[in-house]
Parts: sequence; structure tokens; C-alpha cells
Amino acid sequence: MHSLKVLILEDSPFQLMALHQMLNASGVFDVLTAESVEAACRSLERRGAVDVAICDLQMEGADGLDMIRHLASTGQAKALIILSSVERNVLDNVAQLARHLGLRVLAALQKPASPATLHRLLESYRQRDVQAERLPPLLEVHELVPLSELTEQELPQLKAQWQAYYQPKVAMDGQLLGVEALVRWHHPQRGVLSPASFLPLVSYAGLMEPLTWHMLDTALQFSAHTRDASGRHLSVSVNIPPAMLEHRTFAPQLVALLKQHRLPARVLTLEVVENRETTASEEQVEALLRLRMIGCRLSLDDYGVGDSNIQRLLELPFSEIKIPSQFVRGMAEDGRKAAVVAGALIMARRMSLDVVVEGIETASDYQALGTLGAPALQGYYVARPMPRAALEQWLANAQAHVWNAAEDCPA
Repeated sequence: MHSLKVLILEDSPFQLMALHQMLNASGVFDVLTAESVEAACRSLERRGAVDVAICDLQMEGADGLDMIRHLASTGQAKALIILSSVERNVLDNVAQLARHLGLRVLAALQKPASPATLHRLLESYRQRDVQAERLPPLLEVHELVPLSELTEQELPQLKAQWQAYYQPKVAMDGQLLGVEALVRWHHPQRGVLSPASFLPLVSYAGLMEPLTWHMLDTALQFSAHTRDASGRHLSVSVNIPPAMLEHRTFAPQLVALLKQHRLPARVLTLEVVENRETTASEEQVEALLRLRMIGCRLSLDDYGVGDSNIQRLLELPFSEIKIPSQFVRGMAEDGRKAAVVAGALIMARRMSLDVVVEGIETASDYQALGTLGAPALQGYYVARPMPRAALEQWLANAQAHVWNAAEDCPA
């Protein structure tokens, strides 16, 4: 693990000294300090890029926003901590801007920073940095060629490399409600790849439908296996590209797959990712209605991120919404995020919709959520996505993870 290199941009000499001492106490000794944006840029030019930049916002002349734009355009900082005395909503909006510019924001903190908070952020960065070093690089554009030229005979070999990882969903009391199937690519040369590293290329190569059907089959097969082993149904969720709903054969094929695995449709939740279309096509509406009539559950993923969520909830037959991690992470310290989540829970309850809250990573966010209602939870605080064998072991720790009340399967 390499030692961290950190830049501090702070125009108060006292606070600059205090931050420097906090970094030293956390084992960081390679520290660049600057009291102006101009000085910070010169220091970076002279001494090279840093792991983390700690950036104040308000200062005479060029301000923190100028520094953030400079870091985004030059790539001279791998991560950013924003530290300022501006109002909380301004601080959060600056963090959002920095993320849109492509920067990794570790935190947006109001002054003064505590040594414990700064140490925790740096330790978290160290751990994730080590994990990132172990990850293979993203697939490159030239690898589209073999993907797009796959023959029907070669596709099964590729499907064998696409493996399902399962992330549990639980109630506030720990009761198991189901699992979401998430794809990982066990690449023969590059190792285990996350979706972000290959899904865009898979989509471009026209292979999203084979991938989706493979995930549906794999998840339902696991649900059937669990039923046979435990006598109870395991609910599974699978992401569905909206374009697949345009096909009139989608629902009949899904019914056939459910029959093949001898599963009732109610065990399957189809998660539809929000898109930027203001209205759904007639084909999509008809497909979603037919899926609900069959008995499948439908979930609107990434609720609140798209442009047309409210309208889509009114015009489409969803049974569930998923609140994404960006509204949840840090909710315990941010009243505005708590208000957004609380508003979504109230609306969902009045519309008879279930709610899944994603991205629960800390005890404080879990506890804050507990004061707002009783949604389903998903996130690292509950469990990370895991391969089938690991999930079976997780499920075997029976009393720790109580099954949702369900009818025993017929003999």
C-alpha cells in the first residue's frame, strides 16, 4: 500500500496548520499546502499529482470552484474532500457539480473538520485504493470486434463467463425479503469484471438481450433450487432493459421460463431502469400491464434520478420503487436527504407501492432510515453482492437472516 500524497487548499493559516497536523496524525506526511488556487496549481505542477485534495471554497481571487474545475480538467487529484463554512445545501451542490465533472468526492464537510472524520475518510480511501489496484482495467473499444462477431455456437461459452452475484434485501428487522441478481463477467484474461466495465460494450455489440435472458434463467434456477432445498420460495429481482419490453414475445417467453422452473410469477421482480423518455411507448405500457397480469412484480429503479419519475409512476403499473444510494448516503448528517427519502416513503405508501432503499452502508444511515418508516434495505451494511455458493452459506446462517413469511411450497 503506497503512502498517501495530499494537497490542502486553505487560505486560513491556522486551519491550514491544523489540517496539516491532522494528516500527520493519520500517517500522511507527503503534504502539499497552498493558501491560494494559484499557489496550489504551481505546487501541483512542480511536485506532481496527489491522491486526495482537501479544498476550501471561499477565498479572495480564484475560489474553490476554480480549483475543482482545474483538478477535473487536469486529473491532478484522484479524490476530493470539500471543506468549507458555506451553507449545507451549497456544499452539497458543489459536491454534485464536482461529481458531474468526473471527480471522486470522498465527502463535503462543513468546517471545522474533526480529526476522527478526516482519519476515517483517508482510511476508507486507502482501502478502496487497494481494492481498485486489484481490479482489471475496463474493456476497451477494440474488444467490440470479437463480441460483435460471436457466432451462435460461441455464445454459450460467453454465457458461462457471465455469472450472477446476489445481494440480499432485508426488512428493518433483518427479515430476508429476497435477493437481486447482479451480473459479473468472469473474463478468462482480465478476471472478474464489474458491470460498469463491460455493459456499455455488451450493449453496443447487441448482446444485452442474450445477457438478460441468461440472468433471468440463472436467477430463476437458483430460486427453484432454494425452493427444493428449503420448501420456501426465494424472491429474485433482475434488471430489464426497457427496449426489451418493446418485443411482443417477451411476456410469453418469460411465462415459459417460469413454467420450466415450476415457479409462480410472484417470485420474480423485474427492475426497469429509469430513462429520459418523458412518456412510455404503447408497446411498453402493454408489456408492463401484461407482466403485472401474469403476476410479476415491477420495480422502478433509480427513482428520483430521471426526468419523468412521477409521470411514469402515474402511467405505468409499478409495484415498487427503488431509492438510489445518492439520496441515502450521508442521510444521517444531511436533513435534506432525509426529507427526500421521507417524502418518497410517504408518497409510496399513499400509492400502495413498496420501497427498497439502496446504498445503506453505515449504521448511522440505517438508524436514520429507521425513524422514517419501514422500507426494504439493500447495501453493504446488510451484505455485499456475492456468488451463489457464498449466498447459500449466508442463507444457511439461519437465525441471523429470517425468511420472509411465505407459504410452504406444495409437495
